Amino acid sequence: MPRNEPTEVTDGWGGERSPKRRKAVRYGVPVAVAGVSAAMIGLVPAFAGSAPDLPKISAQDLIAKVAKSDVQQLSGTVRVTTDLGLPSLPGVGGGAGGFGGAQDGGAQGGEGASAAPQQKLMELASGAHTLRVAADGPEKQRVSIVDKAAEYSLVHNGKDVWAYDSGSNTAVHNTAPGDRSGKQHRAPEGLPKDLKTATPQDLAKQALEAAGDTTSVSVDGTAKVAGRDAYQLLIKPKQAGSTVGSIRVAVDAANGVPLKFTLTPKSGGAAAVDVGYTNVDFAKPAASTFSFTPPKGAKVVDGDKERATAQREHGKDAPSRKHLAKDMDGMDVIGKGWTSIATIKGDGSGLPSGKDKDKAKGAGGDVGKFLDSIGDKVNGKFGSGRVFSTRLVNALITDNGTVYVGAVDKQTLINAANAAK
Repeated sequence: MPRNEPTEVTDGWGGERSPKRRKAVRYGVPVAVAGVSAAMIGLVPAFAGSAPDLPKISAQDLIAKVAKSDVQQLSGTVRVTTDLGLPSLPGVGGGAGGFGGAQDGGAQGGEGASAAPQQKLMELASGAHTLRVAADGPEKQRVSIVDKAAEYSLVHNGKDVWAYDSGSNTAVHNTAPGDRSGKQHRAPEGLPKDLKTATPQDLAKQALEAAGDTTSVSVDGTAKVAGRDAYQLLIKPKQAGSTVGSIRVAVDAANGVPLKFTLTPKSGGAAAVDVGYTNVDFAKPAASTFSFTPPKGAKVVDGDKERATAQREHGKDAPSRKHLAKDMDGMDVIGKGWTSIATIKGDGSGLPSGKDKDKAKGAGGDVGKFLDSIGDKVNGKFGSGRVFSTRLVNALITDNGTVYVGAVDKQTLINAANAAK
């Protein structure tokens, strides 16, 4: 059979979009990538073996294949490698036992903080990690992050959700709320709604949903991933200001499941986000996979009780997830597609970048010199400010405190700030 040759789709392949859909596209791949990159990123195996001969398929048909894929059962191992170019700051993050809690994480950063999931998921934003994943429908998922000295697991089984950190031998239990029918249980707020988001599927679908007329999508050959035949879907921005070079998704030829997700910056070098299975099995996992009993001697924390206690203690001062979501929904986004830039209006005071920086002193010495070492001073019609850069995401903080952030280059940020002035 003929080897699949690149076929490109540009404008109009997505069809008409609803207003809600257009709003999601407006935020674009860059914003989605930035959020995803900070939370659950980069699972990677290298492509192994020679490229298989597969029937020719168009980009439209391959996208449809991904959209129609509804695999409910799988198990496998995922390799996580992420290189965003983030600075290493002392006292931030940590190994097993050093995870911080979050408001709805069930532990509140209190007794169960070492097993709360949010901080642990943030650790995936840097370095290499190994995950074991399993799923059996909407009520049973498991993700285990395996490090050299410890293992961290999230287990959702019906109404029970467990988070366990072997480093501190601490387990947090939450009760999963039921759906409107009362039959299915989802993970409580603050925990991943679907633990399968630690696989390439979610990343690939977000990228495809955000693609539009600012995007070139093509089928670029085939590959062997985790022993399975796959097509390679290549996604490229058309907009020059984007820091994203390309996104490559390996799609299982048989069932349409994304097996590997690779995001390469325009600047080149290693992938910033690499997500892929090293092995995968689409058979039904054993029921015991989703069973969890705290080991003998483990510290067991009632996450529901801690969350209720925290809500009583903080009362109205504790912002609800609904209010936080409302605030995020009101965030201004300028531009479109890959050059979308999120903006937050300043309150008149920002980081010192002009003459005032010399007056800024901190306990550790001159704050201005420290800021000079990690950010570039810039000037424009907007005034002055500093640009903080990673390999993928850049942020401009003006002297009046306004923030511009996106997966765009420095000049695009400055141009946006000048235009907004």
